[in-house]
Amino acid sequence: MSGLILLAILAPVVGAFILPPVGKLSRRLRDLLALALVLVAFICSASLLPSALAGEPAYLQVVLPLGMSFGFLADGLAIFMAMISSFIGGIIVLYSISYLDNSEHTHEYYLMVTLFLGAMMGLVYSTNILFIYIFWEISAISCWRLIGFYREPDNILRADKAFLTTVFGAFVMLIGFLLIYSQTGTFDLMEMQGVSISNATVLLILVGIFSKSATLPLHTWLPDAGVAPAPVTSLLHAAVLVKIGVYAYARLFLFGFAIPEVWSTVVPVIAAISALVAAGAAMRANDLKRIIAYSTVSQIGFIFLGLATGNPLSAAGGLLYILMHGLAKGGLFLCAGIVEHNAHTKDIRELGGLIKTMPITAVSFLVCGLSVMGLPPLGGFFSKFMVISGSVTAEHPWIAAVFIVGTLMTIIYLMRAFCAVFLGTPKLGIVVREGSKTMVASVLGLAALSLVAGLLIFYPSLFVQEIVAQIGWLGL
Repeated sequence: MSGLILLAILAPVVGAFILPPVGKLSRRLRDLLALALVLVAFICSASLLPSALAGEPAYLQVVLPLGMSFGFLADGLAIFMAMISSFIGGIIVLYSISYLDNSEHTHEYYLMVTLFLGAMMGLVYSTNILFIYIFWEISAISCWRLIGFYREPDNILRADKAFLTTVFGAFVMLIGFLLIYSQTGTFDLMEMQGVSISNATVLLILVGIFSKSATLPLHTWLPDAGVAPAPVTSLLHAAVLVKIGVYAYARLFLFGFAIPEVWSTVVPVIAAISALVAAGAAMRANDLKRIIAYSTVSQIGFIFLGLATGNPLSAAGGLLYILMHGLAKGGLFLCAGIVEHNAHTKDIRELGGLIKTMPITAVSFLVCGLSVMGLPPLGGFFSKFMVISGSVTAEHPWIAAVFIVGTLMTIIYLMRAFCAVFLGTPKLGIVVREGSKTMVASVLGLAALSLVAGLLIFYPSLFVQEIVAQIGWLGL
């Protein structure tokens, strides 16, 4: 079983560097190989699931000289994140095949996307905080190249902004890790469970987490990343990049260290402010991808609220929303990509009436949007309900009330975007058609999964409750 962990990591990490030479021979073979590498990571992660649910997670440790070691653990939390990232990543790669068919620099694109997903696999399975940092930085380098994919001066500036923000945060986090090492004499999380750390150390780590998860005040790089191709923005906002931060929070502060009680109030307050400010920005924006990007900043606040309150129901809801938000937000960005790709504009003031010529994209956008809004019976409703109910139980009613207001704002700005783009009278002088078959299938699949995940909510909710129970919160 430990071999499956290594294969899930090494297949995309090592395979990524094979893609450019393969692409010299055949672009189609390169595309299919990139998709296969991501699917290998998903299949390996799914194969590890039964043993984790049985309470026997796969574990691999390699001892190095000078007292150093690194390990990989496939427990419920790691497998949950790995499966979400690799599955949605596979859909994004499939979508990319048509979206970037005539683009330049595609060799580098597939290398960086596959390497990025491999870094995510290494990060979620690692039990060594130093290796978590290394994979964290690999993801930052990959995203830097992907955001600046089109090589325009403005694109490069925004890519540099994202890189500098996240790398700065990671460096501050590394200082926190070194303080922990000076206290414990080890980088191994398996030996640190329950170790108390100071407020200063928690703050240093949170700077890194908030920079990667685009949480106020380190959030502005994410809306600016909308200059990247739609598959990249979907990858950043939905499945992987911004979820690295919330995963690190869960791994370090729920499954790892014991932190002072004050953070169960401070983090939800920061999350609430971030959610409201970003929702307000989304209501004022006219760029379709920017609206969805600010929505991501706002929705990440729900996940932090769920994980930080210390309530088992809220924590399960936060983990569940990682899945639901990944499916729905991935669909929204890919729908926006189809609109931008065919209409050649992202300005919602210049669009309108597109439901007449691209009904599948319109319906998919609406279904994914309804899930992010938190309306039943879609998956987003149940996860948000669990988060808010749990935060009330944890004696944070005012923070819960703020997030209810945030939910109402989400309904307003997403419906505004939908109506402006797909309803009303067409304003463009051209007829905008649906995207390619693979692009349409990708968005339709994510929309269908957002609905099915809500209708069959018992199964994913049971899984996240099992993950929370492994933390030690019994009686959920």
